Amino acid sequence: MSKFIKLIEEDGYSYYAMTKSGYIALIVLMILFIAVAALIIGKRQKANKLGAKSLAFAGIALALAFVTSYIKFEMPMGGSVTLFSMFFITIIGYIYGINVGLITAFAYSLLQFIQSGGTYFLTPFQTCCDYFLAFTALGVAGFWYKKKHGLVIGYVVACIVRGLFHTIGGYMYWMDYMPKSFPKSLASIYPIVYNYFYILVEMIVTLIVINLPPVKKAIKKVVDLAQNN
Repeated sequence: MSKFIKLIEEDGYSYYAMTKSGYIALIVLMILFIAVAALIIGKRQKANKLGAKSLAFAGIALALAFVTSYIKFEMPMGGSVTLFSMFFITIIGYIYGINVGLITAFAYSLLQFIQSGGTYFLTPFQTCCDYFLAFTALGVAGFWYKKKHGLVIGYVVACIVRGLFHTIGGYMYWMDYMPKSFPKSLASIYPIVYNYFYILVEMIVTLIVINLPPVKKAIKKVVDLAQNN
């Protein structure tokens, strides 16, 4: 039909699916949307720029995220449930805004690539989907800078967006490596279920922990300390 959508006919059934060009176009549109939104909202936010204090807190958050990412339950085909590593990145966006949030998240994506992606990858674009785009997406939590319930909302949205990039990478590349015995009826939902399973497990556990009264009180003190000049 087009370079973005194709008609597939198999086993007597017909359905439409996106082509690789379609997925690439979708990712480009997502990136443009986030970039434009970050530019507009970043100007409206009276947020701290990347100064000495924000750099120090971002560095601490990166270190905590990187260390806790090693404490994990690994999935058989990539991905893992970690010890709250995503939260340490998203909280920087909530504290300092979208610009600092995206910069910190991008730095974390580089660390993740060095940690587990630098020794094996299929294509450069697949690497972007699974590392640079997926982990940089955690910075979108900065859209909810200082908003009511912004820490929780920003964290949830960031997790969902990260999962979306992993899922697109799954459709574009990893499904080609499934065994021939894999049921074709599950091919359309498997990347979604697989990638969001471990992300949502970590997200739910993290939300439970950060809403415990002692933890919630400690987080508020950290946020106040980071935001006070």
